[in-house]
Amino acid sequence: MLWNWIKMRPKGGIEGYAVMSFEIKSCQLLHFGPHTAIPGRVTGVVRVRISEEFLATRTEYTLDLKVKADIGAASSETVRHALLAHAARQLNKLKTRHQQRVTVAAE
Repeated sequence: MLWNWIKMRPKGGIEGYAVMSFEIKSCQLLHFGPHTAIPGRVTGVVRVRISEEFLATRTEYTLDLKVKADIGAASSETVRHALLAHAARQLNKLKTRHQQRVTVAAE
C-alpha cells in the first residue's frame, strides 16, 4: 500500500500537517458545595461549550468538568473563582492536546 502525503496549509499549518481549531465558546459553573469527606475542599461542576474544526468539519459539543478547590472557609465569589480556575487549567491541557499537529495522509 502506497501512502501519499497531502500537502495542506490550513490555519498556519505546515506541509503534510493539518491543525485543529479548538475554541471555547462559553463556561458556566452549574453547582458547587462542600466535599462530603474532606473538610476545606469544595467540589462542583463546570459546563463548557466547545467548537472544533478539523478537515473542514465543524463540531460543537458540551463538556461537564468536575472541579475542586481546597479553599477552606471563603466567600462564594472566591470559591467560584477558584473552581473556574481549576476548569481553566483542565481546558488548557485539553486544548494543548487538540492543537498538536496531526499528520494527514491519503491513500
